[in-house]
Amino acid sequence: MSFSVWALIVGALLITMALAGTLMKRLPVSASMFYLVVGYGLGSAGWGLMAPDPRQVSAILERVAEVALLISLFSVGLKLGLPFSSRHWRLPLRLAFVSMALTIGLIALAGIFLLGMPLGAAILLGGILAPTDPVLAADVQVDEPSDRDRLRFSLTGEGGFNDGAAFPFVMLGLGLLGMHELGSWGWRWLAIDVLWALAGGLLIGSLLGALIGKLVVYLRTRHQEAVGLDEFLALGLVALAFGVAQLLQASGFLAVFAAGLALQRVKERSRHQKAPDEGPAGLQGKDAHLAVATHPNLASAYMMQAVRGFNEQLERIAELVIVLAVGAMLAYVRIDAWAIAFLTLLFFVLRPVSVWLGLLGASVSGDQRFLIAWFGIRGIGSVYYLMFALNHGLSGSLADQAINITLLAVAASIILHGVSVTPLMALYGRRQAGRSRRSLSENRRHDIR
Repeated sequence: MSFSVWALIVGALLITMALAGTLMKRLPVSASMFYLVVGYGLGSAGWGLMAPDPRQVSAILERVAEVALLISLFSVGLKLGLPFSSRHWRLPLRLAFVSMALTIGLIALAGIFLLGMPLGAAILLGGILAPTDPVLAADVQVDEPSDRDRLRFSLTGEGGFNDGAAFPFVMLGLGLLGMHELGSWGWRWLAIDVLWALAGGLLIGSLLGALIGKLVVYLRTRHQEAVGLDEFLALGLVALAFGVAQLLQASGFLAVFAAGLALQRVKERSRHQKAPDEGPAGLQGKDAHLAVATHPNLASAYMMQAVRGFNEQLERIAELVIVLAVGAMLAYVRIDAWAIAFLTLLFFVLRPVSVWLGLLGASVSGDQRFLIAWFGIRGIGSVYYLMFALNHGLSGSLADQAINITLLAVAASIILHGVSVTPLMALYGRRQAGRSRRSLSENRRHDIR
């Protein structure tokens, strides 16, 4: 397909989303569903304008998906405005580590007994499919750092953690298939791929995010320097955290997520004031922005607004590219009874059971527990790990199975969760508002007595 045709298609898509984005938020239709349909139409099953064979495009698609995940994980970190000492973190941590490990184990069992996979391939499939997606789950995530809703905070935090937490299981699966060194009795896998990768990634990202954030705020408030180019700051911190972590064999995904969290905490120390749209009275244009950007109480908030806005736009563009590719690659999948049975089990049994077990004893309402179990959205993280596995030696019939199941799972998730997110979240919002009104009314009656 020529560059001119590509320009025409991409331009039409971007303008369509700009014009219809508000309408889509009110309908049971997500942007990802629209991209998926368009991608399928552009693929060999439709107009034949693009035909990305997963095996032939695995190298470039791995990098594109990796960049999309890094941008999204950084954005997720910027949205979560609570320190790790807060009790709100207990739920996302249990979901990202306990529930995800259970999901991988259950998927592996289904892969062995339902799909006839060897143990290594079944664990690898679990690592590919278990992570929930931080990119496609935007409709169920927190919008502002001040949001303390348990459902949205838990799903957002889970999406931030579990792409990095899934990596050790992917490497374990590859190791059992002879494509990665595990060490004697798995010592290397446990020490490097599990313990150091997780702890080192979080530590490196936290240190870099806090250091860079404090440095920028210091230069702006004390010396009126380092003002502007917040887009460079966002991309630079993402690249720096990922690069340092990867070179030190730690998790680059967790490092970027932790960097976003640490940068957000720099904002929290700015007396909780939001940067205004305009500067002090009498100033206009560049002078107004400079005054706000260098104000001692507003500098970090101003920086955060600029970084978040830029990051969210990049995230939407990355979503468009990856989901278009997934739609086009659907021409290479085969739908059969075993695949349908597996996907039904994944969405309606394995994820709910894992969430239920992982949240035993947690103080969450029935509504929240149900929605957390349902919104285990599969997306770009699964695409990344699939391409990663293909590039690290997965081939033959095992590769065919992994490609088939993963692409079907992502497509099914985009459709099922895209259709249900608007009505379910609207119903949840009404029920939460009703509970708040009843609680307030009961408190008032109690005060009168």
